[in-house]
Amino acid sequence: MEQFNVTGMSCAACQVRVEKAVSALPGVKSCAVSLLTNSMGVEGDVSSAEIIKAVENAGYGASLKKSGSAALSGGAVSYEDELKDTETPEMKKRLIASVILLIPLMYVSMGHMLWNWPLPAFLDGNHVAMGLYELLISALVMVINQKFFVSGFKGLIHRSPNMDSLVALGAGAAFVYSAAALFAMSGAVVAADAEKISYYMNQFYFESAATILTLITLGKMLEAKSKGKTTDALKSLMKLSPKTAVILEGEGDARVEKTVPVEEVKPGDRFVVRPGDSIPVDGIVLEGESAVNEAALTGESLPVEKQAGSRVSAATINTSGYLVCEATRVGEDTTLSLIIRMVSDAAATKAPVAKIADRVSAVFVPAVILAAVVTFAVWLVAGQTVGYAVARAVSVLVISCPCALGLATPVAIMVGNGMGAKSGILFKTAAAQEMAGKTQIVALDKTGTVTTGIMQVTDVIPLEGASEGDLLEAAYALEAKSGHPISKAIVSFAAEKKIRLAETSDFEIKAGNGLRATLAGKTVAGGNASYIGKECGELTSGQKTELEKLASQGKTPVLFAKENKILGIIAVADTIREDSAQAVRELKNMGIHTVMLTGDNEITARAIAAQAGVDEVVAGVLPDGKEEVIRKLMESGKVAMVGDGINDAPSLTRADLGIAIGAGTDIAIDAADVVLMKGSLLDVSAAIRLSRSVIRNIHENLFWAFFYNVTGIPLAAGCYVAAFGWELNPMFGAAAMGLSSFCVVSNALRLNLLKTHDARRDKKVKNPVTGNLISKQFEAPRVKPRGDNYVKPGDDKTVTSNAKELNMKISVKGMMCGHCEKHVKEALEAIDGITSATASHEKAEVAIETSKEVDESVIKAAVEKAGYEYAGIIA
Repeated sequence: MEQFNVTGMSCAACQVRVEKAVSALPGVKSCAVSLLTNSMGVEGDVSSAEIIKAVENAGYGASLKKSGSAALSGGAVSYEDELKDTETPEMKKRLIASVILLIPLMYVSMGHMLWNWPLPAFLDGNHVAMGLYELLISALVMVINQKFFVSGFKGLIHRSPNMDSLVALGAGAAFVYSAAALFAMSGAVVAADAEKISYYMNQFYFESAATILTLITLGKMLEAKSKGKTTDALKSLMKLSPKTAVILEGEGDARVEKTVPVEEVKPGDRFVVRPGDSIPVDGIVLEGESAVNEAALTGESLPVEKQAGSRVSAATINTSGYLVCEATRVGEDTTLSLIIRMVSDAAATKAPVAKIADRVSAVFVPAVILAAVVTFAVWLVAGQTVGYAVARAVSVLVISCPCALGLATPVAIMVGNGMGAKSGILFKTAAAQEMAGKTQIVALDKTGTVTTGIMQVTDVIPLEGASEGDLLEAAYALEAKSGHPISKAIVSFAAEKKIRLAETSDFEIKAGNGLRATLAGKTVAGGNASYIGKECGELTSGQKTELEKLASQGKTPVLFAKENKILGIIAVADTIREDSAQAVRELKNMGIHTVMLTGDNEITARAIAAQAGVDEVVAGVLPDGKEEVIRKLMESGKVAMVGDGINDAPSLTRADLGIAIGAGTDIAIDAADVVLMKGSLLDVSAAIRLSRSVIRNIHENLFWAFFYNVTGIPLAAGCYVAAFGWELNPMFGAAAMGLSSFCVVSNALRLNLLKTHDARRDKKVKNPVTGNLISKQFEAPRVKPRGDNYVKPGDDKTVTSNAKELNMKISVKGMMCGHCEKHVKEALEAIDGITSATASHEKAEVAIETSKEVDESVIKAAVEKAGYEYAGIIA
């Protein structure tokens, strides 16, 4: 997606106009314009020059955003420049100048006319001079605020009227009518007609024209200032990036430290980080040990221990030791730049909830202009004076506020994105943020998500008179030469217990069973019950009971023996995360149905599920089968899939919302809609909680925007004069218009007070899902081999199929990530007869299930239209 800066937009009507202009270009797949950040995201096969030309033809300006690599400080400065608040200082200057001129204008027009305040000698008794005085000062105010007129009339010329058009028409109408009254009064002065002079003096609305512009400038300044605050979280992230790095050159005693700008650091460079310093780029620790505070990226306040081989990220703080690191990712590739880019890009996308505001905004300004004309005509027909009809029409024009509609959604989304980023929760799009709040079912991958993903020793049980020390010493010596995950867990545990590592000889690995070696002249063995049973004879009933007990708890028991005598059992398991049970409880309190997916056996799966407290568990499901489970769950409600690995990518893509946890693998991050920087499941409930608050805030903003216009326009038009005697002075209408957007933005800023991890105010989802959604255990889909060989592209064949089986595989080249898989999947599943398509960018293939005959040429055309290369059917 290409990002552009857009200039000249003043309201939601401008935003809709730009979107329509760009979306009409051939090759544009999607276009989202943000009034909040004055930015635009465009996806499709069209040049940036064509896009910019389309925007300019619509009456606005556009420029391509700077890439991160072209910006200083690793790409952060380009975003910082774009987010810099340049509107507020400019508005402030205009406001001060307008107020300085408005004070003497109001003194003469209101003070003298209403309260008989004394006038300067050159104005006293000279009605024409008073009129010219008001005309000149109001004209100066209009010149100072000429931006409203330039933008407004440009919009009218391009047949895309906007908020500035309403302001320009309202203020312009008041000024022109007042000028006409002034010229008419000059004739009455010549004729010495006192009655007409008095009448025309009351028809002056010069102060209304000037006050309208001044008050709307005030409102726009407050709005700009508040809009600037919505990006505070993003700006604070940008400020975290250090500007310099200490590079280490040379070896041994010849090593020299050199301070350089951070943009000069290249992958492979060694850099030094002292206690208290920020880490300049992403890297790997080569020397030293320390604790690093990663709160800037993850929101986690506790420092993380780092040692040789550990990864470190830019903008995190070294709290204690001296570290020498090797740079791995610099500039726009660092984790910090990724976060900044993700949050910034999300602001250029649009939430589905904003569509209703877009539809209204598209016709709002023309409708208001029509309403003003009708108001003017009706009051004239009703017998009122031209001046009264003008006042009512001007009030209608200046009170109407399309800005409030346009800002209702993006300001809340931006504040929500910033709050999420501060907590290590990254939403890729506004649609993902909205979907998180609608989630009814959360599917959790077990390994690495519910559990730590690391095997750990849970039980050490000596048997037959052996001591724990004897058992651990034999196990340590035996397992130290194996690289199996179970062996690593036992070795790590023994090392922590400071057990002596004895040397072994004649080491053997009995594939699938266990290990055997000689320790101090005696044979030691370790492995499963079957293997040890052969080594030591039949196990006793007590030993079997102990093994069954451990297995029922989801643990893997390993038996150890010396000289055919069993020393004991060490149980190993992928243990549940400390906060998994609490996270599941929070999800349940929200009314969300939880399902755990795992490829483990049912006994292990049930044990972990019981500890976590999930509603359902699907065991024995292979990676390809997870997607099928998600598909079934989606029949019951909105599904969020939480995973961290490569094999989770298809299911993350399939789900309504994909959540990659613990930063995960690059493939999982690409496929996910939400990225959680920490490995905590609590962030899942926090993301949903944040999303619900954002959606609620958007609804509040939309209600206020619609309510304001629905009640304000009739009041301005004078609809309540007959019933209640209510009239609205155009100046008060302008004040209301200026403050309406400010109120919407201020309401969105309340989200900054939200505590994302506070579960005390959680409410259940409106339509909770209950009961068992998965009644049977799933297995991964199997692809039946075809009898024919590889079919070359162009050899079109009609593929007959059975809906119950995956009947074919095709080769597709050009897929690079989970999103590519999703595009191919959507393209193929749109074909009549194809019930499912499972893509793998790693294998460059797609497994297809059909319900009727599908011509290969149709499949080929769909793949190529999606932008990928079709390479034929695979046997």
